[in-house]
Amino acid sequence: MPKSKRNKMVTLSKTKKKGREHKESIVNQVRQALEDYISVYVFSFENMRNVKFKGLRDRLKGSSRFFLGSNKVLQISLGRTAADEVKDGIHKASEMLHGDCGLFFTNLPKEEVMRVFETFEEHDFARTGSLATETIELKEGPLEQFTHDMEPFLRKQGMPVRLNKGVVELVADHVVCQEGERISPEASRILHLLGVQMATFRLNLVCRWSPAEFEIYRDHGVANPSDGS
Repeated sequence: MPKSKRNKMVTLSKTKKKGREHKESIVNQVRQALEDYISVYVFSFENMRNVKFKGLRDRLKGSSRFFLGSNKVLQISLGRTAADEVKDGIHKASEMLHGDCGLFFTNLPKEEVMRVFETFEEHDFARTGSLATETIELKEGPLEQFTHDMEPFLRKQGMPVRLNKGVVELVADHVVCQEGERISPEASRILHLLGVQMATFRLNLVCRWSPAEFEIYRDHGVANPSDGS
């Protein structure tokens, strides 16, 4: 009897890792972008959402290009000091690459870039470990937004519930999350069911470099650690 292909073993240790060639490729792409675009910005981000970021990147791809990845590799691409910088003064932008950040190359006017970044804001459900932005408390009584078959699941999430004539009922007040505290896995699931979105994906301009000038917009020394992606 032939072996089933479904049971084929895969050795994960043989999976190729991103090594020197990949890093060199990023360095070359960044340096080419310095030739193709008139200015480069360092930006920081909060609560990264990859799908929504891809949408912004696709919208601007005709005039701009984003780079995310290892800050060290991006710093090497630009030059970390005045002695090894690839463009005059660009090591100042390189020094701003720390924490959750990336590079944005563009041919757009400065005013248009400011408008894009200031208006970009996407709301989403908070992930486990995020800081709650508000206190969510459910009061004792019927929870008519939940169907009767959800009662076992809600109980597993730590909610004091029971079925009362086919209606899910909270037998005591229950705090789902407390403002300023970390959101637990159980609270994250309940917030999703309640439709409460506490995460806001934002991009913040840190600085801008062009052959003519260098500007600092904000100090992002304190990155937002509340929601990993």
